[in-house]
Amino acid sequence: MRLIRLATCTAAAVLATATAAGCAPQSDSTAGASSSTSTGTKTTCAPGTLSTRTAGKLTVGTDKPAYAPWFKDDSPANGEGFESAVAYAVAKQLGYAKSDVVWQTVPFNNAFSPGAKKFDFDINQISISETRKKAVDFSSGYYDVRQAVIAVKGSKAYGAKSIADLKNVKLGAQVGTTSLDLIDDTIKPAERPAVFQKNDFAKSALKNGQVDAIVVDLPTAFYITSAEVTDAKIVGQFDSAAGKAEQFGLVLDKGSKVTACVSGAVDALRKNGTLAALDKQWLSEAVDAPVLK
Repeated sequence: MRLIRLATCTAAAVLATATAAGCAPQSDSTAGASSSTSTGTKTTCAPGTLSTRTAGKLTVGTDKPAYAPWFKDDSPANGEGFESAVAYAVAKQLGYAKSDVVWQTVPFNNAFSPGAKKFDFDINQISISETRKKAVDFSSGYYDVRQAVIAVKGSKAYGAKSIADLKNVKLGAQVGTTSLDLIDDTIKPAERPAVFQKNDFAKSALKNGQVDAIVVDLPTAFYITSAEVTDAKIVGQFDSAAGKAEQFGLVLDKGSKVTACVSGAVDALRKNGTLAALDKQWLSEAVDAPVLK
């Protein structure tokens, strides 16, 4: 994978956007002795004391296929790719060895739909939103993200310089994503966007000329254009809505007993620089993606 530097998601920005809270650990090996829940009760976060689905194990969900650069070789358990590495870093912070992590396949939309979950937390580029919080819990944000538009050379969207230039083109995005929300709420195209179950289907539609452009998160856009659809380019990226950064968070069952501890682990990894280091190691970065206004 070709690595390029992301202007919008630098290590400095990652470190600056959150503060340690909840049950943030006092060292790199534990998520702390206890944490206050929303009800004011104390929840222990000491290793071996978490109320996980399976005693002594941490069950982590994600979709299949597991896309690069978030995962590598469609194998979440290998510890490679940003989100796989983050999952294992959180597990370690909570006191779980790599061998104690159990991966579970969970379709993207199922992760944040109402109902009991079959994971302790899910990691799958799921943006934190107030609407989703009605059905599930979220950890603190582990990654600040922007959305981007990809177009193939020769398409109507290829030369777009502004949001207005995208209003009369055929756009597409994965169902249930903030990428699709951005099309509907920010671009507001004249033609209804194409909606796909998977990003793989969106990429195929782009290559086949069924859509003029697709919207995905920025790191995925750089990977697609550098390694998968090489005759495509990033037309541009979008500012965060109302100046508020969009963040990916770990998804937990509504009212999960481990939410506070998982958030504390994420906060600690942000504070000690682990998230920034993993960002630098695994995510494509670039300086040449213009902001569309």
